[in-house]
Amino acid sequence: MVCLSTGLSLIASFYIYDFSDFYSLKWLKKSYENRSIVNINAGFDETTIYLKQVFPQSTIQILDFYDAKKHTEISIKRARKAYPLAKSCLTISTLHIPIQYQSIDLIFLILAAHEIRNSNERTLFFKEIHRILKPNGEVYIVEHLRNIPNFLAFNIGFFHFYSKKNWIKNFKASGFDIVEEKKHTPFMSIFKLMKNDCTP
Repeated sequence: MVCLSTGLSLIASFYIYDFSDFYSLKWLKKSYENRSIVNINAGFDETTIYLKQVFPQSTIQILDFYDAKKHTEISIKRARKAYPLAKSCLTISTLHIPIQYQSIDLIFLILAAHEIRNSNERTLFFKEIHRILKPNGEVYIVEHLRNIPNFLAFNIGFFHFYSKKNWIKNFKASGFDIVEEKKHTPFMSIFKLMKNDCTP
């Protein structure tokens, strides 16, 4: 039974990340140029290289909120050893992002925000993102959800994810509205956020 569960998880991971071409970022509109962009990771950055291909004329700052005392996922520790972060990556706290008020056009959190295990801390973190985002800026959150498709794919591993209801609670409490939601395969959700006083 354990072997079957592990096998299904591996197959699902291959389908989601490799076969579906997730890292091509085709789910992004490629009309943005000369934008100030922040890409935030949780200790392992595998997306900045692809964002640079989508936004070749933009400035991309890489931020890492990984805290070994809070974020105890073993896979992240292994990934950090195997793939060290770029020297330009700035280590931050989830409670403070050292970037000027309303100075960023686009912010990406790709499979990272769920590593903040405390709901109040997630809300405070999103409030910091709200602070640095320009009035008409956009935030892209990419996450697996704690739902039936991810249970079928990852078995009890789906408890590492959060429900859509929990994410909405965090977004609303920090001043964001979901202006668009996409599915990349049945297992991945992409939320586009804007400040709720700037929602079209």
